[in-house]
Amino acid sequence: MKALVTGGAGFIGSHLVDRLLDEGHSVTVVDNFSCGTRENLRSSLSLSSRKLEIAKVDIADGKRVSKVFSENKYDTVFHLAAQADIRKSLLGFKGDLENNVIGTLNILEAMKKYGVNDLVFASSSALYGEATVRPTSEDYSPIQTSLYGASKLSCEAFTEAYTEFTKIRMWAFRFTNVIGERCRRGVIGDFVRKLLKNPKELEILGNGKQSKEYLYVKDCINGMLMGHLRSSERSNIFNLGVSCQTTVDEVANIVIEEMGLSGVKRKYTGGSRGWIGDNPIVELSLKKIKGLGWDTEVSSEEAIRRTARWNIENERKEV
Repeated sequence: MKALVTGGAGFIGSHLVDRLLDEGHSVTVVDNFSCGTRENLRSSLSLSSRKLEIAKVDIADGKRVSKVFSENKYDTVFHLAAQADIRKSLLGFKGDLENNVIGTLNILEAMKKYGVNDLVFASSSALYGEATVRPTSEDYSPIQTSLYGASKLSCEAFTEAYTEFTKIRMWAFRFTNVIGERCRRGVIGDFVRKLLKNPKELEILGNGKQSKEYLYVKDCINGMLMGHLRSSERSNIFNLGVSCQTTVDEVANIVIEEMGLSGVKRKYTGGSRGWIGDNPIVELSLKKIKGLGWDTEVSSEEAIRRTARWNIENERKEV
């Protein structure tokens, strides 16, 4: 397979690139390196025998995107590039509109023009908002609570529309919180950085009772590839998560333990959520993806521990 991976230098994208190359596929990474880094691709770049190309391109630039497609004949596009910071959206909507919605439309137009038919899209459970039905299945009709979630739902809707008048097929995976090595963003990295600065006190956004799912990145990649391989509708939508929830306080317990600390005072900012657009409870129905034979191999607790250890090691290198 000749694959194009947008956002391929990011946390999840780089793990996907590693996996595709391990399986013998050729990969072109498209990334503007606003969040992604070449360091994330170090293991892939170190092996010269691997078929890897890197194009520094912002997917909001339609002409540059089209040029990338004109240079190779791709079999599948794995579309992970996005503005993925819900809190950043509050400072301005353009990131969600230009990088997520317009960027996705640019990818779709290039696929249509150059005859690329398979789009595997990294969507998000954020589009469910504060779901009133739990576990939340793929057919739930949500009310949007964040610009990021709204942009992901828009991307899915535009892609579904393209499946009606082109040969494009869509596989959209609505991720819960994906964590693991190379994951600096999110609550775990935040806790590690705060505790390195002040090991006696930890500020926790919200009340610590927010309950989320934490999915190990390699289980996430397995789900994406299995879903793409084993489902064949014009439009295929799957939740990807874990079958248990972990509170923010429980995450704090694990991070504090991994750092070898004790007697840490906790300072809560208050409220049922950490920030506007943060959904306090996430519980996804996994019946559909499990029906294809997928399941997690790494527990949430172990995933949190691995992520904490990676952040501790890498943050201490930078101190």
